[in-house]
Amino acid sequence: MTLDTRPDASEFNPYYSRYISLVPGGSILATLREGSSRTTNLFSSITEEQASFRYAPDKWTIKQMFGHIIDTERIFAYRALRISRNDTTPIEGFEQDDYVSNGPFDRCALADLLDEYSAVRNATVLLFSNLTAEGWSRRGVANRNEISVRALAYIIAGHETHHCQVLREKYLPSLHETGKSVGKS
Repeated sequence: MTLDTRPDASEFNPYYSRYISLVPGGSILATLREGSSRTTNLFSSITEEQASFRYAPDKWTIKQMFGHIIDTERIFAYRALRISRNDTTPIEGFEQDDYVSNGPFDRCALADLLDEYSAVRNATVLLFSNLTAEGWSRRGVANRNEISVRALAYIIAGHETHHCQVLREKYLPSLHETGKSVGKS
């Protein structure tokens, strides 16, 4: 098993295939680094006013979605840390909507969320960069499902890609329709 090898279906709950399928071939570490630049550029193109936009009443604001990306990466990297260190204690799941509704995201400046994202991603890349081959291949239980450290890295990358696609496909066109196009105040 190498870092360039995609996790096989036995390494994760089938639900996560939706994220893993979005990750291109090649080095997962390079993918995480490149994803950081793309995500930073995408969210940097949004104004503070636009960042409070939601495309439907029951959807998160752009800031809340960005906060969700940050929180999820932090949680999945923590899972990877514990499992890679051979901690066999089952890890509980989390309720994403509770995290978003109790998070400070709409009170934060978008620039601060960008800084937090960069710090979390840098920590994630460093964690994965320093794992041994044995650490990468370890499996543990998170949210009542077996998962490998390698799968967690791919899920982090794919989850980010998924939400950036949602931003481009749902939020940005709706912003344009409201006259609040990206890049305009």
